[in-house]
Amino acid sequence: MREPDPKPYWNTNVARHPGILRAVPEGCGDALDVGCGDGLLARKVAGRAKRVTGIDKSPEMIACARELAVDHPDLAFIEGDFLTADLPAAGYDFICSVTTIHHMDFEAALTRMRELLRPGGTLVVVGLAREASPTEWAAMVAAAPVVRITKVLRRARGPEGMPVADPQMSYGQVRATARRLLPGMRYRRHVLRRYSLTWGKPWTG
Repeated sequence: MREPDPKPYWNTNVARHPGILRAVPEGCGDALDVGCGDGLLARKVAGRAKRVTGIDKSPEMIACARELAVDHPDLAFIEGDFLTADLPAAGYDFICSVTTIHHMDFEAALTRMRELLRPGGTLVVVGLAREASPTEWAAMVAAAPVVRITKVLRRARGPEGMPVADPQMSYGQVRATARRLLPGMRYRRHVLRRYSLTWGKPWTG
């Protein structure tokens, strides 16, 4: 059996993986990784969930994910648009997404994630946003040296062919919209130019 990740790498997205993995519920049955890319996070989640599905629009990324998961029968990958793909309603105990939601309509994507989550399930979104207020710009400027040094020391890189897009929403807009759609969600701004949203779906209501 070959190694699951013959070319391990680190970047500011991978830096958030440990926190995401800690959020996977005990006894997790089904998990969904939205915008799974080459499947690195999905393969990690497979160690904590019985079944994991990854979805991504990029044919190249899905082909890579499938190749790397050849020895993981509990992993499945779908090439398609998350907003329109045929996915089971309330079908997942855990849903995660890393720097993908800014490629989509934010409100539509967050609403669909909410609907696909089972009662008692957990949603974790790690995203990018743009600086709009003086406070947000100050935070970015203060963190910039740390980000640069960390990337150099860790030799940051990612899989070739990963689609990129500039975020359109500000951090404040992200936080306000998420609070409206996910009552009680936890928002955090991270040093390495990321934010995270963590939400547990109520058992009732």
